[in-house]
Amino acid sequence: MNSLNSLRPLVKSGAGLISRNYAFKSDLKIKWVRPEKIPCYKPAKSGDLVPLPALKGGELMKDFRQSNELDSADDSVKNLFTLEHNRRREMLEVFKDEMVKRVQRHELDYGSIEAKLGLMTAQIRSLQEVMEKFPRQSAAKVHLKELIDKRKRFLRYLRRWDYRRFEYILEKLDLVYKPYPAEFHWITRKDSLRKLTDIHCDEIKTTRLQSYRQLLESQQLDFLAKKLENLQFIRKEQQECKVPVTVTPEQIQAVKKQYEELKEKRKVLEEKAAEEQD
Repeated sequence: MNSLNSLRPLVKSGAGLISRNYAFKSDLKIKWVRPEKIPCYKPAKSGDLVPLPALKGGELMKDFRQSNELDSADDSVKNLFTLEHNRRREMLEVFKDEMVKRVQRHELDYGSIEAKLGLMTAQIRSLQEVMEKFPRQSAAKVHLKELIDKRKRFLRYLRRWDYRRFEYILEKLDLVYKPYPAEFHWITRKDSLRKLTDIHCDEIKTTRLQSYRQLLESQQLDFLAKKLENLQFIRKEQQECKVPVTVTPEQIQAVKKQYEELKEKRKVLEEKAAEEQD
């Protein structure tokens, strides 16, 4: 009868159903927001730390840098052969050459795996700049994804067989190796909330343990003083009653030493706290 009376306030009028009023989503302190999806061709996913450099307007094109005729030509003629007055492809060729020279083994090395990685990195950063301006270019997007996957395969090969060269390539080309995950899983609200709940429970457990530890440490000095007093009393009573003594002087001395050390430590901490407040 008492159990039925306790359930009466929970019964809806006219419906005959018991409604709960606990563990609502609004009462939880855990909030989950679906993470923003980052396309695979973005630098955050591809691992490129540095974007394509700015246009070097005053430099001559690659094929006309050693021209003797341009040395004695007029400035208006020289401007026609600078990078700023020509196609973007000319600037890209200069950047490709710079990236290859960073990692090539010798001056004529354009076929090693290092040179190929430098060339692919220049092309990837160029296409990433194009995708930022024109995100609907499907052909450029497909080509960019293929290049990123190919570079990852090359880096994975280097990482497996020559790790020192792998680290050298990453440092010279300003890259971060981001392999594909071993197991794919969908990001769902249920799994994410379960992980967030575990983290929240661990934080609560940690804070409560820390507070309890602080409470015990605050009582430790009084506990040692009382323990020392009790040990001395027990030893004295056993000696007076002429029964086997179970408390040795070494035990009393060890507790006394621990008490003195803790008292001195507390005194030093209090002095430091007072100095910081001043």
